[in-house]
Amino acid sequence: MAKKNWSVPATEALKADGLKIADLDTSGTPGFDGDKVAGQELLAERTVVLSGLQEKLYANGRSGDLRNVLLVLQGMDTAGKGGIVRHVIGSVDPQGVDHHAFGVPTEEEQRHHYLWRIRNALPRGGQLGVFDRSHYEDVLVVRVHNLVPQKEWEPRYDEINTFERELVDEGTTLVKVAMFVSLDEQKKRLMQRLERPDKYWKFNPSDIDERGFWPAYQEAYQAMLDRTSTDYAPWHVIPADRKWFSRLAVTELLIEALTGLDLDWPPANFDVAEQMRRLAQA
Repeated sequence: MAKKNWSVPATEALKADGLKIADLDTSGTPGFDGDKVAGQELLAERTVVLSGLQEKLYANGRSGDLRNVLLVLQGMDTAGKGGIVRHVIGSVDPQGVDHHAFGVPTEEEQRHHYLWRIRNALPRGGQLGVFDRSHYEDVLVVRVHNLVPQKEWEPRYDEINTFERELVDEGTTLVKVAMFVSLDEQKKRLMQRLERPDKYWKFNPSDIDERGFWPAYQEAYQAMLDRTSTDYAPWHVIPADRKWFSRLAVTELLIEALTGLDLDWPPANFDVAEQMRRLAQA
């Protein structure tokens, strides 16, 4: 399975360990030596590979395999999470995809522990789960805006680590992706939404207000990476100013995760020769 232009595997090049967000080049393409054209060509090839692996995962789930893959997407507004869902996840069989976008908790969700709504959205066996935002909102937005006291959000890092350990032990492969754009790139993308009537629906005036909290968000994201990137559920950081690279990088991370499951097609649970005979006589 050729990985032309990747000088270093994506899982290594994008690893969060030791990374300082303040030093991140958001227009960089770590581990990838090609340009945009090469990246788009490779993406077209690799989405075919991804689709085949995801179909195997789904087929095994239909045969009782409880293993699944969960893609967790975190990032500031305009980081490209929706584009990943549309252009990467959109290339696989939707029957095997379980997608959830987590916004402001509903009244019912607020009456429960913050992980309650997350547990209710976990993918089943054979599914490729996608979380557009996730349980990490409760150590990001909650922390930045002081929605609960520090004594409440501080223990959540350890709670999340324990929760994810349980998921992995039960057969979930976690692919955690933190996407970062620059302030200038975010401003450009927000302006594009205001300039196009077909993008108004994606714009929220509060997105402009959130820009004023950029330093606090950087601090919160740094703590998230430092305290919840584990050997069983590591964070990968993707510079997201170049959309083509973001999509290629997530595709590669998912391929490596699915390849690691060493999947094969499930065997028939019927006598193939007998069914061929019956069909020939039908």
